[in-house]
Amino acid sequence: MKIVLRLLFILLVAGIVFGFYYRSQIDFKWGERIIGYSVLGGTFLYLPLFLYHRWKGKRLKDYTLSEENFKKMREEN
Repeated sequence: MKIVLRLLFILLVAGIVFGFYYRSQIDFKWGERIIGYSVLGGTFLYLPLFLYHRWKGKRLKDYTLSEENFKKMREEN
């Protein structure tokens, strides 16, 4: 999964850079589309995969402020 995320990130950044180059040198309309598709891919493809990878195996209860966690924090201090 780590390799897939790195490869996808590199492809998305390369797409944005290529889109800016294409927009300024060749065709403005198609350059804007390339940039837009790269941003959409990053938002709807890369971001959910990244979040799934980072949160896999973790419990949300450990990161929320509940009465149990407040008691633990008070006991530590």
